[in-house]
Amino acid sequence: MTNITQRTIDFFTQYPLRTFDKRQLLIRAESEVDHVFYMVEGRVSQYDITPSGNEVAVNVFKPGAFFPMSSAINNTPNHYFFEASVKTVVHVVPAADAVQFLKDNPDILFDLLARVYRGVDGILRRMAHLMGGDAKTRLSFELLNAAYRFGEQQQDGSVFVGLSEGDLARHSGLARETISRLIQSLKTAGLVEIDPHGILLKDIRKLEAQLGGDL
Repeated sequence: MTNITQRTIDFFTQYPLRTFDKRQLLIRAESEVDHVFYMVEGRVSQYDITPSGNEVAVNVFKPGAFFPMSSAINNTPNHYFFEASVKTVVHVVPAADAVQFLKDNPDILFDLLARVYRGVDGILRRMAHLMGGDAKTRLSFELLNAAYRFGEQQQDGSVFVGLSEGDLARHSGLARETISRLIQSLKTAGLVEIDPHGILLKDIRKLEAQLGGDL
């Protein structure tokens, strides 16, 4: 554990814990942001709702993340919903305290900036696939992105991602029916297996090769 990580943990763990069940909202869109959440365990999806009523995920946070820092730092309105994708435990910290902590620790602020830029790079890649790829490409990208960010490596080299078909629909902007059809195609090709709690990616390299070949 790095010094930056330890100091960050030491700061946030001073504040009370709160547990959110799956699908429970941490933050509503257009609500005032007066607290920041530091995630201890779980996963949180940040999403918007389109005019047609569809939920579209724009980011996913995993343990060690603290959010929503854009609203906290810039003192601007929050336009997104933040929802627990699984049972999630967080420390709840006054936004002003979190901002002051970053001001007092420029190395931790720089580390946050580096993570933000990595996240932006991922968002730009997603935009490229959304704009230039077909449905199969978009789904493959979402599966691989999930595997890289919070996948669980198995002993046989496969990777488990705790996402449902509904989650993938929200992340990719595709219809649930389309996701079901494409998942079945990947299953037939031997690239994935369906688990009651998620999806097992049996061969990451083959999925990457398929994604590259489709672009």
